[in-house]
Amino acid sequence: MDARDDLKKELDATLHARRDLGEEYEPALVDSFLEKVDQRIDGAVERRVRRQLAEQQMQAARDSRSPRVTDSWGERFGFGIVSLVLAVPLSAIGGGVARLPGLLVAWAGIVGVNVVQAVRNNPDLFGRRRTSSQDTRWED
Repeated sequence: MDARDDLKKELDATLHARRDLGEEYEPALVDSFLEKVDQRIDGAVERRVRRQLAEQQMQAARDSRSPRVTDSWGERFGFGIVSLVLAVPLSAIGGGVARLPGLLVAWAGIVGVNVVQAVRNNPDLFGRRRTSSQDTRWED
């Protein structure tokens, strides 16, 4: 309430000056006091606008840094089909060259790629939740 106390002191000083100077100076004193009030209001509004602009710019910067995830059904379906189509020759090659260990390595790679894709499309799949910053409001 520091600004309010300052304005109260200004008003007291203006009223005291009016008593000392007389009624003929009243319009000038009122105009002077109102100008000071306008300046304080303009300053407070300007600070709030600047703060909101800065918050919006920070949010836009955060959003531009985070990868855009498109979680469309078509993308998931296409990725699944490609995985299955590639799984057949990879299984044949891995099983033919190294028998069971080769087959296991091929399928581990296929499963790994699919897990990475699933986590990319759904970040909280394994309990990792994104924390959102609390809404902070600053008082003037």
